[in-house]
Amino acid sequence: MPDPSTYRPASGTIPLGPGVYRFRDERGRVIYVGKAKGLRQRLNSYFADVAALHPRTRQMVTTAASVEWTVVRTEVEALQLEYTWIKEFDPRFNVRYRDDKSYPSLAVTLYEQYPRLQVMRGPRRKGVRYFGPYSHAWAIRETLDLLLRVFPARTCSAGVFKRAGQIGRPCLLGYIGKCSAPCVGRVSADEHRAIVEDFCDFMAGKTDLMIKRLDRRMTEASANLEFELAARMRDDLEALRRALEKQAVVFGDGTDADVVAFAEDDLEAAVQVFHVRGGRVRGQRGWIVDKLDDTGTGDLVEQFVTQFYGLDAEDGSDIPREVLVPVLPDDVDALTEWLSGRRGTRVQLRVPQRGDKRALAQTVARNAAQSLEQHKLKRASDLTARSLALSELQAALELSAAPLRIECFDISHVQGTDVVASMVVFEDGLARKSEYRRFAMRQGTGDTDWIAEVIRRRFARYLDEQVAAGADADSDPAAEAAETSVGAGIDPTTGRPKKFAYPPNLVVVDGGAPQVAAAQTILDELGIDDVALVGLAKRLEEVWLPGERYPTILPRTSEGLYLLQRVRDEAHRFAITFHREKRSKSMTSSALDGIPGLGDTRRKALMTRFGSLKRLRAATVDELSAVAGIGPRTAQAIATALATSAPSTPGVNVSTGEVLDDTAPGVNVSTGEVLDDTASTQTGQDGSQHAAEEAERQ
Repeated sequence: MPDPSTYRPASGTIPLGPGVYRFRDERGRVIYVGKAKGLRQRLNSYFADVAALHPRTRQMVTTAASVEWTVVRTEVEALQLEYTWIKEFDPRFNVRYRDDKSYPSLAVTLYEQYPRLQVMRGPRRKGVRYFGPYSHAWAIRETLDLLLRVFPARTCSAGVFKRAGQIGRPCLLGYIGKCSAPCVGRVSADEHRAIVEDFCDFMAGKTDLMIKRLDRRMTEASANLEFELAARMRDDLEALRRALEKQAVVFGDGTDADVVAFAEDDLEAAVQVFHVRGGRVRGQRGWIVDKLDDTGTGDLVEQFVTQFYGLDAEDGSDIPREVLVPVLPDDVDALTEWLSGRRGTRVQLRVPQRGDKRALAQTVARNAAQSLEQHKLKRASDLTARSLALSELQAALELSAAPLRIECFDISHVQGTDVVASMVVFEDGLARKSEYRRFAMRQGTGDTDWIAEVIRRRFARYLDEQVAAGADADSDPAAEAAETSVGAGIDPTTGRPKKFAYPPNLVVVDGGAPQVAAAQTILDELGIDDVALVGLAKRLEEVWLPGERYPTILPRTSEGLYLLQRVRDEAHRFAITFHREKRSKSMTSSALDGIPGLGDTRRKALMTRFGSLKRLRAATVDELSAVAGIGPRTAQAIATALATSAPSTPGVNVSTGEVLDDTAPGVNVSTGEVLDDTASTQTGQDGSQHAAEEAERQ
């Protein structure tokens, strides 16, 4: 463990003015980013008396191996640079006001000819109007279900919309009156857009106008003896009122604001945010964070605002006009200026003093206190379990230190086809998803061969990067200085970690003694002797060590075994996701490959016209020739190729991914396939078992 005094800078060399500082560990990774009005005073506080520091601060300074800083002119520049570095380096000791959930919004795709109402997550797009965020997707669907009776706008996907137009029949919603069915021409594009604009006005808060309009139309219909229409208007009014009941008005002036509250103790803080749009609470979010030092509420507010409206809001469009907080930070003027610059218009950061806003702030504070209380009931067991798991693994595997970085490898295939491998990373017992990797296998005929290949490729890349870093340093003194300052694992040109720069403390392979032996052989060939290796056999959850005749049996209630199972299951899930993508592409893209004169443009035109391979096979030469760009000779070649090729996969709609036969899973051939073994991907929502069992372990 590094001694902070070994890298403490001389006090006189630290600037007095504002700036941003970074602590790095012994491998050069940035582990903490902070800003200060006075750099010298702030940095000296980290080295004055290590024993008197907050426990988490003490852990940070003893983990670090160096500190560096950048001087700026103003506090606003320091705030901007701190935000940029936190976003770039993702330091492990910074407070993180983020979770693994993507909160949904109700989106209206105004850029389309026939706008669509849908649930949408992720970054915001141009030409789409958003309402939310909401806490749950079911809340949006429930609201939509009520409002579609009054505003029968399109909610279907592009594929369903196109297919309905091709067959001349609307979907079920069109038959029951919850869609105006523009796909079959019941309304024109202008009429449909008018319906969508009325829906947007209602969601934006113009509810009274909409209710008065419906009430007037109901009265007119009744006066004209159009009782069926009047009854329909009455039911529409009731649907609107039920929708309004689900969105209680909290601000009568239609304010857009975020209301933030904190509940904290010496070690942790809970934050709750209520999103108020158009005077109504549209969503709620909450986090539990570790406090790095003796941070006050004002500092928590500053950290939250910087991260939440910097890292989560890509373009500033989510920032409301008002942010209501319990305490104003010391540099509130700089923070307000930065927020206003991101939004493009004035943003007010203030503490509510009276009225509805004060009452709502108290409600949010009660939610934060309740969240912290509930977290404490689980927190002790969570922290204890993670620490206990690492300690148990260290003892059971006779490691010199706890395995803080664990990498697990798994193979996925169906009878030796479309073979892929996955690598998942756990640090401090938690998944490090940004460092997941996936591999397309190039050779081998069995699990042991594939395990050997993926281990070789992973650690060969690690050794290559170490050698390249050394060669650059030998040939270029400037490169040597850069490597010294940022570490061998950091790319000096980009400042980001290299793909395979950091070795694990423990490698886990999915399998038993043969897989472990294959992996150990590769590690020995590469001269790597400081990485522990185990295998986790699936049948009895046995832990296999290299060279041992018998497995190590961990108790079923062991936290160490549970951690290994979580790591193995995550690698299993990640491998299946990639395998299914690869298999899907190979199942659907081969039928039209190799036909002379048929390129991507003509293939797309064919699938747009016929919709599936099944219908394409049934088409005559004349029908094929009728497609733009397809001549008689090409049409004959297509018909001959499809007639001689036996259909090995069900019919699939290329544009929508719809399966026309129920004997195979859905496939979307537009999904890209990543063949580069350095590609990093975020995980999907697929936690199911293998579609087909892997070959029996040897």
